[in-house]
Amino acid sequence: MSVTSFRELVPILQTAIGPMILISGLGLLLLTMTNRLGRIIDRSRSLLDNLESNPESYVLRINREVAILWKRARYIRVAILLACMTCFGASLLIIMLFLSALVNIDLPMVLSAVFIASMLCLSSSLLFFFLDVNMNLSAFRIEMESHDKKRLILETKGY
Repeated sequence: MSVTSFRELVPILQTAIGPMILISGLGLLLLTMTNRLGRIIDRSRSLLDNLESNPESYVLRINREVAILWKRARYIRVAILLACMTCFGASLLIIMLFLSALVNIDLPMVLSAVFIASMLCLSSSLLFFFLDVNMNLSAFRIEMESHDKKRLILETKGY
């Protein structure tokens, strides 16, 4: 590598650092999302394990919660897919930056399109993640309603 080509490579390396940092942050976001998905699955399994041995009112509550958990799992799956697409776009961006420098092709529109598509995927992923958090509160509300009913029954009995 000659000094001239090294001087040309430094700005490309500096430009590629941004997408590399994005990939690192996406790794943490994906870790969070996959942990949430695991918790959703674990909670669903624990609710469904003892379904037959409970009274009908409890079964109805469990079915409501499991329906919400199923919806949450689908939202998290979409969020994970979009975060992976963002990571793929950032990787593609880095590769294209280096290839455009090596082959001396000017690709500003393609690079811009890949970057914009990646940011749209990231924004959409975060939106689905937020929807999951809101659905989590809906499931918690069902649990709290059940708890409040039990508390009222105990209070009327004098406990």
